[in-house]
Amino acid sequence: MSELTYIDRIKKIKSERHITNDKLSEMTGIPLGTLSKILAGISDSPKLSNMLAICRALDCSLDYIVSGVPENDHNYTLSEGEITLVEHYRRLDAHAQELVALVLDKEYERVTADTYRASPAASAPAVRTPGIKPSKSGYTRVAGGLGKRTIALYDLPVSAGTGVYLFDSIATDIAIPDNGKTADADYALRISGDSMEPKYHDRDVLLIQECEQVEPGELGIFVLDGEGYFKKFGGDCLISLNPFYAPIMLRDFNDIRCCGRVIGKLHKK
Repeated sequence: MSELTYIDRIKKIKSERHITNDKLSEMTGIPLGTLSKILAGISDSPKLSNMLAICRALDCSLDYIVSGVPENDHNYTLSEGEITLVEHYRRLDAHAQELVALVLDKEYERVTADTYRASPAASAPAVRTPGIKPSKSGYTRVAGGLGKRTIALYDLPVSAGTGVYLFDSIATDIAIPDNGKTADADYALRISGDSMEPKYHDRDVLLIQECEQVEPGELGIFVLDGEGYFKKFGGDCLISLNPFYAPIMLRDFNDIRCCGRVIGKLHKK
């Protein structure tokens, strides 16, 4: 358990990202006086709604703020069957665990090979015209019993640093798992740069839900005067997770658009 308090962890993130109390008040909607009392420890029992608003603005989990437990970047939610498998695995000796790992690797290779042989999106990428988003109905059932559907992947990177033009190139269809975690994804974008590290890295592929606006503290895809950015929405600015990058003030741009909400990323195999 970390020796830091929840106040220490909030202040640490604020300091790393150069977020003032005034700015955090704007991002969360919490009155400055109330926020100051929370951060000064004067408020012994801050409202849960205020703590959740702070976590959303700082892009961190409530578990981390309260207990110091690191955030699970993989966003895995285990089913009852998966939990049982993990519990059984942990009771095995080293030899049995090694055998299970061997079988798992072999079966994964077999299923993956079947998937790519059977999936039209993987074997013959389709071409989309610029700016046209795919519907969510592109569902295919592939070998091995795994549900897959296709979405468009834009190869021109949306910037995670300085801006680049968005949707100025063709896209290819890619196959993604069809499950609750990807259900809202309308298209995918490959990012470039390091301004969203440590959580998002150069060449990561983001899953995007198409929408015209996001809430403060949410991650989104934005077009400012024709150039695309992957940032966290700060109300009056776009914020990088990497503290070495200054916020991008929206008042400096004439044409400001939101192209979608970032709901996750594809994990690299």
